[in-house]
Amino acid sequence: MYLEYFQMIDRVTMVDVAAGKLAASSTTPAESPVFEGHFPGMPLVPGVILIETMAQASGMLVLATNDFAAMPFLMSVDGAKLRTFVEPETELEIEAVLEHEGSGYAVTKAKISSGGKRICDAQLKLRTVDFKSNPHLDIAGLAGVVRDRAGEIGLLAAMQDNR
Repeated sequence: MYLEYFQMIDRVTMVDVAAGKLAASSTTPAESPVFEGHFPGMPLVPGVILIETMAQASGMLVLATNDFAAMPFLMSVDGAKLRTFVEPETELEIEAVLEHEGSGYAVTKAKISSGGKRICDAQLKLRTVDFKSNPHLDIAGLAGVVRDRAGEIGLLAAMQDNR
């Protein structure tokens, strides 16, 4: 997990496109400038970072489902529950389940746990924007950057394993 770069997923451990499920793992860093202010002397991962982690797992699931044709953007977080604190060097298991995809939107349920103990969960709604029909996404080569990141964290390999 690289908090400063908003790279929250270390590894995709499983994706089942047909079932609409993805599992990933991440370890919170031992040190980060984020911890200097949150909180001095008692470093904790901010709740918004945990929500972003669930959103990234959900986004990777949507990318796998649509075969990288459309970019998912987080639109809303519903029913989020933050159940406990997360300290540095915590091993996280992240899960996302696709509940709906269509008409330019996707809905997932996601959760994070550690050692079998649930940390947080939420329903996430994402807007999907087709890479080819939106020139703003293609100008910066975002599709390629997203695919490269998916390769780095093992999503592409997990997709191949599932075929």
